[in-house]
Parts: sequence; C-alpha cells; structure tokens
Amino acid sequence: MTAVVIVSATGMQTAQDIKHYLNASLHGQFEDCDIMIDNVANHLRTLFKNQNPIVFVGALGILVRLIAPVITKKENDPPVVVVAEDGSSVIPVLGGHSGANELAIKIGKIINCSVAITTASDLHFKAPLDTPPKGWHLQHPTQYKKFMAKLLNGASIKMPCNLPWLENTSLPFSENGELSINVTEKLTKADPSSLTYTPECVAIGIGCERNVTTGEVVDLVKRTLTKHNLSIKSIAIIVSIDLKMDEKALNELSVAIKKPLRFFNAAQLELETPRLLNPSTVVFNEVGCHGVAEAAALAATGHEGELIVPKEKSDRATCAIAKSTKILNPDEIGLRRGKLFIIGTGPGKQDWLTPEAKDLIDISTDLIGYKLYLDLLGKATSGKTLHKYSLGEEKDRVIKALNTASEGKTVGLISSGDPGIYAMASLVFDCLKEFDTPSWNRLDILVSPGISAVQACSAKVGAPLGHDFCAISLSDLLTPWSIIEQRIKAATEGDFVVALYNPASGRRRDQLIRTIEILRQGRKPETPVVIGRSLGRPEEELEITTLGNFKSSSINMLSIVIVGSTQTQISNGRVFTPRGYLPSHNSNEKGYK
Repeated sequence: MTAVVIVSATGMQTAQDIKHYLNASLHGQFEDCDIMIDNVANHLRTLFKNQNPIVFVGALGILVRLIAPVITKKENDPPVVVVAEDGSSVIPVLGGHSGANELAIKIGKIINCSVAITTASDLHFKAPLDTPPKGWHLQHPTQYKKFMAKLLNGASIKMPCNLPWLENTSLPFSENGELSINVTEKLTKADPSSLTYTPECVAIGIGCERNVTTGEVVDLVKRTLTKHNLSIKSIAIIVSIDLKMDEKALNELSVAIKKPLRFFNAAQLELETPRLLNPSTVVFNEVGCHGVAEAAALAATGHEGELIVPKEKSDRATCAIAKSTKILNPDEIGLRRGKLFIIGTGPGKQDWLTPEAKDLIDISTDLIGYKLYLDLLGKATSGKTLHKYSLGEEKDRVIKALNTASEGKTVGLISSGDPGIYAMASLVFDCLKEFDTPSWNRLDILVSPGISAVQACSAKVGAPLGHDFCAISLSDLLTPWSIIEQRIKAATEGDFVVALYNPASGRRRDQLIRTIEILRQGRKPETPVVIGRSLGRPEEELEITTLGNFKSSSINMLSIVIVGSTQTQISNGRVFTPRGYLPSHNSNEKGYK
C-alpha cells in the first residue's frame, strides 16, 4: 500500500486528498494519521527498504536528506514522490523505473497541480521509454542512455512498433529508421541501437512430490528458462494444483524469483486435458487430473494461450511453460495461498502496538475480532473488511477467519494483549487439529506477539514479576473450578507471584473471593497486590494495595490482579520482586569483592 507521509500539519489537507483517492495510508505524528510514527527518518527509511511506494508531503530537501542513507542502485528504488504542502506541485524523485512518474501524474490529476517530469524520453517525446507500464520490462536498462543519445541526435525508430502505449507519443518513427524497438519473451543481446521490452505473458506450471527440496525446484525452473532462452522478466506467475499450496519448495521458489504463486483445483486442471501434450493416468489416479505442470500453465494463460515448453522433469519435480497473448494479471488467475495473521494488539494503547502488528494489520484485507478490540484499532482499520463479534463467539471468530483466509485473502485475527495468552492462537490450532480441514491446513499462519495485560500492569507499577511467576485464569466457563483451585493452591505453596486473569464478572464473584482466601493462607497480610483496570485505555486505573486490605467489589473482566510472593515489596510507591542479585536477597552471596 502506498504510504503518504506528512511532517507538518500545514500539509494535512493535501495529504488527506491524496490518501483518499489513492486508497493509501497516512503516516505521521498527528491525530488524523492512520499510522503514528515516532521517528520520521527511521520510518521513511524502513518504508524505502521495504519497497513501499512513498508520497512525501513536504520539502524536497528534507526528503532527500532523510532517505539518502538507504539509497543504493536505482533499480532497487521504490516509487518516491514529493508533493508541496499547499498542493501546488508534484515531483517524482526516485523510482522512475518502478512507477514514480506514473504515480506523480496520477497525483497531479487528483489535486490539480503541475507535475515536473524530468526524465529525457518523457520530456522530449512524451514517451516513458525507461519506465514502461505495469507488466512490461526493459531488458537492458544500461543501453537506454545510448539509445536516447542517438534519438536526441536525430535518429528515427524503425516501424512497425507493436507497443500500444507508444502510439500517442511524438517519437520519430520511419520505415528506414536506424533504431528499433522490439517485443519478445526471449533473451536478447544488448544493443545500443535497440530497446527490447519483455511482457509478463508467461506462466510457469510446477508439479512436484511432497517435500521436494527448494533447490531442486529452483534449479529446474532456471535450467528450463536457460534451455529455451526465456527471460525471467517474462514470467508473470507460478501456478500449481491447490494440494501443493503449503509446499515449502513452491513458496520459496516464489520468493527466490520474486514471482507470485497461484493455485487451481483438480477439476479446473482436468478441463485442460485435451490440450496436454503429456497426459498421465498415474497423475490422474493420484490427484484427480491428468497433469499438473502443463495443465496449470495452460489454465493460467487462458483459451488463447499456448504451451511453449512441454513438461520437463527433474527427479521429483516437473515444469512446463505457457505463453499468453496478453499481459497476465496474477490477481485474476487461480487462488492465492491465504494468510492468517493472529495478531496481538496489546491492552489497547496505540504506543504498545508492535511495529510487526501494525504492518500485518496494514496488509490484511479482512480484520476479525471482538468488536471492542477492532474499535480500539481506530483508523488502522480504514479500508479493511471488518467482521465484528461479541464475547462468547470465539469459536465463530476462528472459523470465520480460517474460512475467509481459505478464499485466498489475507486475514488479521485480532486479540488484545498477546494472542498466545488466554486468547485466539490456541483456539486456532485447536480447530485445525479438531476439524482437519484440508483448505485450512494449507494456510500460511503467523502468530504475532503482543504486550500482555500482565506485562503492562507490571511495568506500570515497577517490577512485581522480577522473579518466578505464573498466570491463572479464574474463569470456570471452560475449565472446572476444581482444577483452577488446585492450581491456585500449587502456586501458593510454590510461592509464585500470581497474575489473576478474568478475575470476576458481573455474575461470577465467588471464585475471586475463594482465591484470595487460599492465597492468604500462605502469605502475610502485607503482601503487595496490584490491580489494573482497562490498561492502556483512557479509563485506565491502577491500584496498589495489600492482601490484607484487598476488596473484590471493584474487580471486573477488564481487570487484572497481581498478587506478590513472600518476597515482593513496596518501596517509594513501586512494587518489585527481587531476583536475588543483592546480598540482602541472596543467602548464597556473602558480599561484593
């Protein structure tokens, strides 16, 4: 997603206009921003290194100084555009080869301002020769300057030129031109009198045995491309059967050659059987279609596509290549492997949301969770499909998340605190095991940790978790009280600091009272107790009391209670449990030398 970055409030209106029309995210240090940032320089450099398109609303000089340390080769530059705060002008700064000119022109139309295009071909001939449209690649960028020098010195380009995006330009075409512009998926030799453009019109179909090595698949693909003199830039997509959606080698191939991976089911591939050059009954008996590599490549390129490389084999993998008559759009082909991010958002404070969590929320298409947790995310949910649930609908949330991700979407399942602590991660893996649904088992699942309530509460008052501690949920909705009580007694006997989650609800009060009674049997009345309510939220409350003075009347499901061990202390308003570094707390240490 394009990041609109703002450094001054005076540019807010311009930034918001651009954000709205580009469906981008607004990054800055102001209340109206979608992504709050602490250090503008570091944030910009991270966006740049991650290849995020950047629209910087501010002064060109500031932008250059901020991103200068991370600029390397121009081929690696993402689109970077600077826009005057008053919206009077826009300049593509870096990444002309990756769409900066196109982005600047689009912004110019959005805010009705002048666009300063400075690249030679655009300036003189209104032709983006060095920045072809999406889906096209210039094979030998290093020859561009030599070609342009000849063009600027009066040379003409030989007709015909089969590039529709060059039709309405002022390029000098003639039947006997000295220069040429060519289109091919094949590799060509560098020539200063020629520009060769490669369209993304090729699909690579892959079949393989389970657990084939990544090296074997990558080697097969590269060897096949070399053998048939095909440019890797012509590859639009890698395709296979959906049974291989979780195959490590295929996913790592996609990363290795930087091409998207899509899948078809067996029924879709079986429709291609009449066009296969190497149909196989063995394959049909195994997966339900007469071929995978050839069938997938043909399915990706459509009815007018042709198989230009029949199935080739390695020991445990197959590869076939088909060519389309047009540019291939991966978003319109097959099914992508769905992603499920189980995201911990912390107790609720935006400052406690980890950078990873912010990034995962940003790239998610759908967000699923308890409605309060989604509301706490604020503007970070802008542009997402939201699926809000009530308390008690945890299983429904998880099933919805798994099913939605199985549609090829990128889903963020939101948990407060840490998703692995009394939250959604465990239930996800429980459902995967219980239902054993093939489409769920193939998902790419990531658990992103968050700051837990016990961590937040501890940090707010000092360090009560400085030594051994445990967490116990007092909710007996899913765990019998007899088991919970047994654990409380064990924690008391073991002298653990005890964090009590879900301590009480409107109807469930007796369990907390009984818990305190058990703890009082093994600890002195002056044992410190910390109560945190709505941590990280505007209504946050913190209370430091003692076991003897503890009252349960104000405790609810938004509370967490930390009961100290026999070693926990209160000093100068801070609660801490010594680890034993100092002699006074360590019987084995006689003193310092």
